[in-house]
Amino acid sequence: MEDSPISRLSEDTLNQIFSYLSLREIVICRSVCKLFNQTLTSPSFMHLISTRSHLNLLAVRPPHHHHNHHNRHVSLYSFIHVYDPDQNQWLRFSLDFLPFRSPHPVASSLGLLYLWADTPDSNKSLIVCNPLTRQYKVLPQLGSAWSRHGSVLVDSWNRVMVLTELAALYFSFSQETQQWLKFSSNLPSKPRSPIVISNSVFALCDVGSPWRSKWKLFSCAVKNLLNLNLNVMNNNWECLERHEWGDIFDVMKRPRLVPGNGNKILMIGGLKSSYSFNQSGLTILILRLDLETMEWEEATRMPEAMLRWFQDSKFKVFGGGNRVCFSGKKIRRLALWDCCKWRWIDGVPGNGDELFRGFTYEARLTAVP
Repeated sequence: MEDSPISRLSEDTLNQIFSYLSLREIVICRSVCKLFNQTLTSPSFMHLISTRSHLNLLAVRPPHHHHNHHNRHVSLYSFIHVYDPDQNQWLRFSLDFLPFRSPHPVASSLGLLYLWADTPDSNKSLIVCNPLTRQYKVLPQLGSAWSRHGSVLVDSWNRVMVLTELAALYFSFSQETQQWLKFSSNLPSKPRSPIVISNSVFALCDVGSPWRSKWKLFSCAVKNLLNLNLNVMNNNWECLERHEWGDIFDVMKRPRLVPGNGNKILMIGGLKSSYSFNQSGLTILILRLDLETMEWEEATRMPEAMLRWFQDSKFKVFGGGNRVCFSGKKIRRLALWDCCKWRWIDGVPGNGDELFRGFTYEARLTAVP
């Protein structure tokens, strides 16, 4: 590329040429060659295209056994792999601008990516970055136990929470102290698939016995965390129950939560065999709860042609809005419910045998850590 005529063009000329590309095309062209990457990530070019609209993507998290991969320069996971449902193609954003080992993406909000990484002193820190602009910021240090057992949640104001069964951490860049605030959670069990909707946290908890699971939906307003004295939550979690719901949680096997569109929650799980009419014995349902009317409805169920691939496979669920992704071990592709339609996603990163988790990611050029 050094001998190519394009390399003789001035920076301003290159910026003007590349400014005609869409954000999606810019992301792809960054991996063409060193010159393209330098031009398309330069401050002058980023300023020129800063008003471009965002991309709605699905990011996949590497399996846990890759979390401690130390040779980051050759690792597949020195990138974040994302799927573009609108174009049916995989993209990847390099994380090589981060001066940390073992970056492990866990969440995103409004164009910013949150990940755990090993700091030079061998501790774990939560990093917030924008892979498109290659900017990052390090949050106050935490112990490695939080990265192993805590769920990272980020709301629409980029306030960060790390939630476990016994405690919750809260951090906001608008705080004067710039330190994590710690609260007691007092949940009845480990929170399952916690999510943030509007100004509240929702999670499933098992309140049953060691022999029989019994799931309940709990919620806590974020403002209840911030108005407390002495950093004690005093059990501000509320168990959401309605007589009209009947046995909605009893019919689901290993349910998970995913944020839906607007003020709605999606609950995904297998229908217990005693409630299923499917001869194969497995039915995967997606139920939708409207938080304004507090009414449940069935959004969809996985088609039988897809279902047979998950019969004998442990699976994970992730997504948001009207997009829900299913990852099964050794299936080598992902199943996607996309705005009322079901389809397969091929070309998953790695060898395709792994069990992936993930989250929605809005790629934005204007997001600043």
